[in-house]
Amino acid sequence: MLELKTIALFFVTAIAEIVGCYLPYLWLKEDKSIWLLVPAALSLALFAWLLSLHPTAAGRVYAAYGGVYIFVAILWLWLVDGIRPTVWDVIGVSVALTGMAIIMFAPRGA
Repeated sequence: MLELKTIALFFVTAIAEIVGCYLPYLWLKEDKSIWLLVPAALSLALFAWLLSLHPTAAGRVYAAYGGVYIFVAILWLWLVDGIRPTVWDVIGVSVALTGMAIIMFAPRGA
C-alpha cells in the first residue's frame, strides 16, 4: 500500500511541476497572457511542497521522482501536445520507471 501511495504522490508532483513549467512556456512561445505566470508559480510551489511529503532521504526521493516525471512528461506529450509516443519513448519510460522502483523500493539495511 505504501508503494501505491508513493507512486501516486510522485504522479501528482510531476503534474504540478509540468504545469508550472508549461504555463511560462505558453507565455514565452505561444504569446499567451503573462498572467499565466501566477498559476505557474503556485504550481511550482505545490510541486516543492509535495516533494517534502516523502518520509525518506531527499536525494533518494529526487532521484526516484525523475523516473515518474519522465513517464508523466511522455504522457503529457501525448495527451496535451497531441504527439504519439514512439516505441523508443515507451522503452525509455519503462527503463526510467524500473529505475524508480529499484531506488524507492529495494530492501535497505538498518
